[in-house]
Amino acid sequence: MYSRMTITGSTGTYSDNIEKLRNALYESDAVVIGAGAGLSTAAGFVYSGERFERYFSDFAHKYGFTDMYSGGFYPYPTQEEFWAYWSRYIWINRYTATPKPVYDLLLELVRDKNYFVLTTNVDHCFQKAGFEKTRLFYTQGDYGLFQCSVPCHRKTYDNKDIIRKMAEAQGWTIGPAGALSVPEGTSPSMTVPPELLPVCPVCGKPMTMNLRSDDKFVEDEGWHKASERYADFLKDLSGKVLFIELGVGFNTPGIIKYPFWNMTIRNPESVYSCINYGEAFCPEAIEDRSICINGDISAVLADLRQGNRP
Repeated sequence: MYSRMTITGSTGTYSDNIEKLRNALYESDAVVIGAGAGLSTAAGFVYSGERFERYFSDFAHKYGFTDMYSGGFYPYPTQEEFWAYWSRYIWINRYTATPKPVYDLLLELVRDKNYFVLTTNVDHCFQKAGFEKTRLFYTQGDYGLFQCSVPCHRKTYDNKDIIRKMAEAQGWTIGPAGALSVPEGTSPSMTVPPELLPVCPVCGKPMTMNLRSDDKFVEDEGWHKASERYADFLKDLSGKVLFIELGVGFNTPGIIKYPFWNMTIRNPESVYSCINYGEAFCPEAIEDRSICINGDISAVLADLRQGNRP
């Protein structure tokens, strides 16, 4: 429906756009937040560089990949090694605190508003920051949940305890805020004991992560309830609505970006805002009601808070 010929980039100065967004937030009757991977990146959850080397240098040396994402697709020879990798991956991206308080800043800005969050992120940072669980819809799954790999049934299972045991079995120590470390002079193991391998309690097949990567993704009862709450929230929207999109690229635009554009077009009182480093765009049809800010999300939210109205 949309093409590069029908969208436009940010206009106006940075300070003007900050003021416009601050006013739109203050005047809004409701706020719909759409969050993509760029929001967690701004919070410090990066999948390459120093953070990758700190936790996966042994896997990088053995197999040659250079980021966590690539390592997640590697065909490990055994389940023991597969879960050694994924237990670290899950722990640091789901059960540790973000290095930067970006989600806390966002909550501070919308806490007293009628808001709802739609996100493709699977790291659960919104709930960790204190956003109300009933105002969140994680469309693509959750690192903190297991499901049957078949799947033989439509249920998910919390994995924190078993993931902790896997990490500790490799020699990792879990410190404050969930931080992983190994004793000086030691290296972590690259396998986990066979008895820790997760298996489905119904059919006995291996468990896997509850992540939407193919048609085996389990939309459990919690997923459907969140979907219904989001649909109900949208159904009741009226008046001045602010659609604020944070770190959403063109990977899966049909989940957040295109629906936000369409809802803004349909509601002449609404405002669309896109905050993204390098990809701040809007359709020409709503350019006069759009605030596109090409910049670091953490800096933008901090600047919004600095002049936040009482």
